[in-house]
Amino acid sequence: MTDPDLSGALTLNSPEACLAHYRAWADSYDSGFAEGMDYLLPAHVAATFLAAGGGSPVLDVGAGTGLLAERLREMGQAGPIDAVDFSAEMLGRAAEKGIYRTLAQADITQPIALPRQYGGIVSSGTFTAGHVGPEAFVHLIALALPGAQFALSVNLRVWTAQGFDRAVAALQSAGQITALQLIEVQIYGAAAAAIDPDHATDRAQVVLFRAT
Repeated sequence: MTDPDLSGALTLNSPEACLAHYRAWADSYDSGFAEGMDYLLPAHVAATFLAAGGGSPVLDVGAGTGLLAERLREMGQAGPIDAVDFSAEMLGRAAEKGIYRTLAQADITQPIALPRQYGGIVSSGTFTAGHVGPEAFVHLIALALPGAQFALSVNLRVWTAQGFDRAVAALQSAGQITALQLIEVQIYGAAAAAIDPDHATDRAQVVLFRAT
């Protein structure tokens, strides 16, 4: 048996399907998926970002319901955090938590209409099957101040298959990023095995680098 919401999310094949899926999932995302699957990835991204030196203000990319920003606050991130996500319904849930300075709905596969002002850019769960590919990285770098710290999770199922490894290497070779680190982490805790054994052992790369 697999979690139908998660399985559906990993097989999305169009922007319209993505919007519809997250519109339906927003109300149960935290209490159903995140709690039931013991979703560890937001905490891993927050911890690696801060351990690498962090930065401020922070842009949370694919912010969803705000789980990553919650972990950042718990771990001591004091500066402003802004949110960007494709789903208005997920952002609505995030807004209720009072964590974010601003919230913006945007498709990050296109240039993002936000100022270049961020000292940190983070993302948990956005770069995965059925979601966003490495083409979004250049749009995020365009929003970063020189030296901005990035911490972006990429599901290992798509790391090579969708060319994230090659995209990161190309950015490094072009001198657009520096201080590259790859940290492999477990996405879910032990509770996930009883709910969704097909995905319970999934892992991700947390991709750390600084903008130049």
